[in-house]
Amino acid sequence: MPNEPDDVVVPDPKGVARPDDRSVAKPDDGSVVERAGWGPVRHFAERSVLGLLAIVVAGLCFGTLLLLVRDRWEPLQHLDQSIDDRLNGLIAPHPAVVKVLSTISSAGGRSVLIPLVVIVIVMLLIRRRPRLALYLAVTGVGAMLLDPSLKTLVGRVRPVVADPIARGAGNSFPSGHTLGTTIVYGMLALVFLSLAHGQWRGWVIGAATTIVVAVGLSRIGLGVHFLSDVLAGWFLGLAWIGVTAYAFRVWRREAGHPTPPLTEGLEPEAAPDLDPAPAERAMLPHPWAKGAEILVGWVLTFGLLYVLGYVVTNWLPGSFDDAVPRWLQTLRTPALDHASRWWSKAGDTHAVLAVSLVFCPIALALWRRWRPVLFLVLAMVGELTLFLTSAAATDRPRPPVEQLDGVLPTSSFPSGHVAATACLWAAIAIVSMARIRQWWRWLFLVAAIVMPAGVAASRMYRGMHHPTDVLGGLLLAAAWLAVLWWVVRPNESAVSVSEAAREIQHDDADHDVERQDRRVRLARRSPHGDRGGDRPRAPRPARTPGAS
Repeated sequence: MPNEPDDVVVPDPKGVARPDDRSVAKPDDGSVVERAGWGPVRHFAERSVLGLLAIVVAGLCFGTLLLLVRDRWEPLQHLDQSIDDRLNGLIAPHPAVVKVLSTISSAGGRSVLIPLVVIVIVMLLIRRRPRLALYLAVTGVGAMLLDPSLKTLVGRVRPVVADPIARGAGNSFPSGHTLGTTIVYGMLALVFLSLAHGQWRGWVIGAATTIVVAVGLSRIGLGVHFLSDVLAGWFLGLAWIGVTAYAFRVWRREAGHPTPPLTEGLEPEAAPDLDPAPAERAMLPHPWAKGAEILVGWVLTFGLLYVLGYVVTNWLPGSFDDAVPRWLQTLRTPALDHASRWWSKAGDTHAVLAVSLVFCPIALALWRRWRPVLFLVLAMVGELTLFLTSAAATDRPRPPVEQLDGVLPTSSFPSGHVAATACLWAAIAIVSMARIRQWWRWLFLVAAIVMPAGVAASRMYRGMHHPTDVLGGLLLAAAWLAVLWWVVRPNESAVSVSEAAREIQHDDADHDVERQDRRVRLARRSPHGDRGGDRPRAPRPARTPGAS
């Protein structure tokens, strides 16, 4: 009798070895064993054909709209104009609706999309995910090239309505806001889908779709685009995302990585690195108690500022406070005016918000903790509310000198620029110096001293504040940061970048050990449910007819 080939023994999911099994075997080291049979080929072919079909359909729809717009097909032009005229008549008389649509539309502007993509790319590089970072960079650059080139090629003018409520620069076809929103939020959803599981993946896709649809409809409602412009932006964006996602999956397959369904994300194995704070058990223990403590601290800080503001406004002689701005006014020169303007802008709302929006995601990517981010966010929110309430309660007039920034509606006490700058850079220094071991961590302390000092000098030089106003701003920052330091404890269990990465590796190793132990326990169980050992029970003898 000829020798038959040995059976291939592969453990099934229940831990029972079965001969000649053609299911997927994935060893504990994470490597993928090639599957036998036609099942995986069929699944791969189905996914590839469906994806290619979706790309082709989106491309054909965009191409059809492009030809109709270039040929100025009259039915399409009539439909576009009638929709814009109708919506303009409904929306223009309501300023509140115009404001809402403008806010929604701003989510698709380049001033939002470009910083968002750059910040995410930096976070991915910090987390050592260069493939995903390169995917975002290539897809985003493609979007920036497609929009102006197609607008120049088509040369379609923007809609003309009876009551214009918004203005758009450049040509109309396709909608740049819609195209950019579709590509940016679509590719971000593909990158971060691996973090979601089950029904949460549907929520992620739904949230991205809602933003894309809302921005597109807002452009039509504002009268800056036709319906066909928005449809073209959607179709072209979907086609471009499909092309780059397919290229990314081909890249993975050529590199020897598996290509799971796209609903699991572009890189499912990157989920631990995409998790913002995987090792943090609780962002803030006892949140209700901590919230009450923060509220009490806010009230005490406001009381301190109110007392000081009442004293300097009603009891303190104004000779000294007024003399300093008058003396600084005699030193003004065009060069100093220009320098003081930029120093003053370093403490305004836009600069403070920009620095915060850049620092928070980078800090989260580096140290994998939410608590430092929470500390900075609470510092800036508390500073803003304390400044507005204390300024309204004090209502101190500005210095009696020429004010280079014009007449402002807020009170002179306390200095909001100084308070915001001091809170921002002091909070950054507190968080960073505890987590950076190198010598250059002292640069954060230098910034926490130099930045508020420069803003304070510029505000007095420009005639916007008294010296006691500056003192009030510094007192606000010091008291509020002290409250948050005591309650939030931002540097509790502070770790460096390398220590945070080792924590993740240690947690992954623990999870691997737990999974291996679970497999061993399952493998030791009998297929008959015997709990006593590996040996199965002896079969019961057959019962003969007539036996009692």
